[in-house]
Amino acid sequence: MRSSKLVLAGVLAFALAATGAHAQEDGVAKPITNPTQVFHLSNISNATEATEILVAIRNMLDPRDRVDLVSAQSAIFIQAPPDHLALAKKIIDDLDRPRKTYRLTYTITEIDDGKRVGTQHYSMVLVSGQRTTMKQGSKIPVATGTVTENGSPATQTQFTYLDVGLNFDATLDESVNGVRLRSKAEQSSLGSDKLIAGIQEPVVRQAVLEGTSILTPGKPLILGSLDIPDSTRRLDIEVVMDVVK
Repeated sequence: MRSSKLVLAGVLAFALAATGAHAQEDGVAKPITNPTQVFHLSNISNATEATEILVAIRNMLDPRDRVDLVSAQSAIFIQAPPDHLALAKKIIDDLDRPRKTYRLTYTITEIDDGKRVGTQHYSMVLVSGQRTTMKQGSKIPVATGTVTENGSPATQTQFTYLDVGLNFDATLDESVNGVRLRSKAEQSSLGSDKLIAGIQEPVVRQAVLEGTSILTPGKPLILGSLDIPDSTRRLDIEVVMDVVK
């Protein structure tokens, strides 16, 4: 109910603003001749997408048509002749489309001295155009210093935490050539400590695989391999995409 009142208030404010514009232009108040229509955006995920639709409508309609965006309601108010409203509706229907949902399955195969020693699978569900991340691993505490409280001989050790393991960062976009995947796979592990300024500090080994690929539903694609430092092992990374809906 509150949402409906806000939208109605927006329509009234929009109409009053238009009336004031006519009165200032002609010197006398005139009735509004063009209808006002509210278009709700149902499938946008952020304000940038709504602004892009707003700009597209303004570029296609007559400059004299009133077009405004109410971000809080994800709604576009348009005052224009009926044929212009019909054109605006077509533009919105073409741009504000439901996003497809996909499932990405990463397969990590560990190779040691040319022999397969293990395989792990990681799945994540993505909506087209939205970024999705996934982490699997541990948080390792690392001492960063000590603090002495006022009036007390006791000291407290301060810690920070390092993420160690596998991280996936993926974005899917629909394109003319297929579904484009922008992917980043990061593998990190702890190595031997090093003595720095008299303190044993942990060493984090890291390997990153980042790139853009075109995927076909149901067809596996090798993204690449990550060598594990100071060992004969490597990780082969494969991904396959399936349409959820």
